Amino acid sequence: MCGICGIIDYSTNSGIGEDRIRKMCVKMQHRGPDDEGVYIDREGLVAALGHRRLSIIDLSSAGQQPMPNEDGTIWLVFNGEVYNFSSLRGELEEKGHRFKSVTDSEAIIHLYEEYGEDCVKYIRGMFAFAIWDRNQKKLLLARDRAGKKPLLYSHHNNKFCFASEFSALLASELIEKEINHNSIDSYLSYGYVPAPSSIYRNVSKLLPGHILILKDNQVTITKYWQLNYDNKINIAEDDAATEVLRLLKEAVSVRLRSDVPLGAFLSGGIDSSVVVGLMSQLSKSKVKTFSIGFEDKAYNELGYARDIAKHFNTEHNEFIVRPKALEILPLLVERYGEPYADSSCIPVYYVSQQTKQSVTVALNGDGGDEFFAGYDRYRAMLAAESYQRMPSMVRALAESFMRILPDGADQKNRLQRIKRFILAASLPVQDRYFNWMTIFNNAIKQEMYSKKMLQLTAKHNSSDSIKTCFKDAKDYLLLDQILYTDVMTYLPNDLLVKVDIASMSNSLEARSPFLDHKLMEFIVRLPVEYKIKGSIKKYILKRAVDGLIPKDNIKRKKMGFGVPVGRWFRTELKDFIIDVLLSPRSLGRGYFNPEPIKVLIKDHIEGRKDYGPQIWALLMLELWHNEFIDK
Repeated sequence: MCGICGIIDYSTNSGIGEDRIRKMCVKMQHRGPDDEGVYIDREGLVAALGHRRLSIIDLSSAGQQPMPNEDGTIWLVFNGEVYNFSSLRGELEEKGHRFKSVTDSEAIIHLYEEYGEDCVKYIRGMFAFAIWDRNQKKLLLARDRAGKKPLLYSHHNNKFCFASEFSALLASELIEKEINHNSIDSYLSYGYVPAPSSIYRNVSKLLPGHILILKDNQVTITKYWQLNYDNKINIAEDDAATEVLRLLKEAVSVRLRSDVPLGAFLSGGIDSSVVVGLMSQLSKSKVKTFSIGFEDKAYNELGYARDIAKHFNTEHNEFIVRPKALEILPLLVERYGEPYADSSCIPVYYVSQQTKQSVTVALNGDGGDEFFAGYDRYRAMLAAESYQRMPSMVRALAESFMRILPDGADQKNRLQRIKRFILAASLPVQDRYFNWMTIFNNAIKQEMYSKKMLQLTAKHNSSDSIKTCFKDAKDYLLLDQILYTDVMTYLPNDLLVKVDIASMSNSLEARSPFLDHKLMEFIVRLPVEYKIKGSIKKYILKRAVDGLIPKDNIKRKKMGFGVPVGRWFRTELKDFIIDVLLSPRSLGRGYFNPEPIKVLIKDHIEGRKDYGPQIWALLMLELWHNEFIDK
């Protein structure tokens, strides 16, 4: 796992030198503490590549990057893992290619020599890489199918630059920090800026499953992979369960290859428990497991994780997170690089920090919910279809009652959840999904925004990215439409960004067996009733692992990786949010009318309503300004 960066300069008087690339590399030292490398080609134009290395496979100097082919006409910088590199190596050697190392990186160079831009289709793994072809004066950027590894780029003023993180890209000194106000509007809806946009007007994110070609100062972007939920297979439940378990076991097996110590995140939920169970079957030694919890019992899963660790006799490690967010917030803001409001990045950072003390690679259960339908909102979306078939008079009475029902301070309260369901259930499916996924809905933002912000975002609708996904999936069954939308938006933009940044900030590589593309391609072809059957979510996964993990862990209610920020903002962090969000500098940014912000914070502190997620989003937006704009 590594950090990559580069600059291609088409200007006649290039000032791009090694020092600039090294400044970019320094900003990614946490992604690759083991080595640094730079390559510069000055023939005709300037092409500079930089790399920070976290050594995982082949710890020798033969794995150093940027890595050339035999004659130095092709250069590679690579971030990720190629899990099928051994078989690829054998196939390529049969075609006459000769390897000088045992790294997975070198396989990509020979794949490019053999297949050109189609090289990416042969890779099984997680990756973001750049290839500079000296003969063709062409740059190829590629990102893995699920979007595990990030890749940012900017093409402006005859210069193209790319990097794994925002801080590295900004260190190029080629980025104009012009804020994209539409991105702020989207951020306040989702808690992240949806790709391919970023917080800056001149910075984009390469989408998962895409390649970018830069040649003659022109950029061409092509999609090389797409899931198809419409091509269903006719398969018996028993056979489907058997194949799911086989593919999962294979996905775990290929991710156990490492020349450094390896372990697993363990929450006690079904996904991480399955991964740990399969690791225990496949490993010759005890599996090292790592869990995190809170003093607040409503957010603490340590007991469940302990049960799984005991069941599989793992070498188990635990850590309790206390509200010391102030200690790591500046670091997290700097590492994420743009406003990011998933507060569970705090425990993921801490569990990564704890895990790194013992291992360098950790497997996790990311992707299980999005592919096997594990969230409560999936059942809620389906239940809303039944609700809409009820007599209109009954629905009108229910909605009238819910509107006069006062809001509560506990979002997890059953009555508050029923209220949220009923008020959203009558909406069209895309609006219903958007309503359940948003932090601030469009109506609230309109009340909060200043006149200037309303003008700047007048032509933008943050729900458009959701509507586009539903439009693309219009021929799918409803559950598949929702799953597809999550896989295209929430998974790569929120969850995978969270884990990549939190883990790599601690120089820890995170591997996700559930995001193996062969497994994903099989799951999406299964009938929807194999995912939610009656009231049972993840039905076919639970069938598949029955006998592998204890029944209590299969049947238990999902908790999620939440953080008690609502309580923190009423207690330990109350003065902090008041000082930050109600400061003259914050209120003077021009995005919001001050009064709605003051009322929101006051209502939360006094317990009239839980605005924890909303306050967290505003806090991270302001702290981002402090770090990246004010400085």
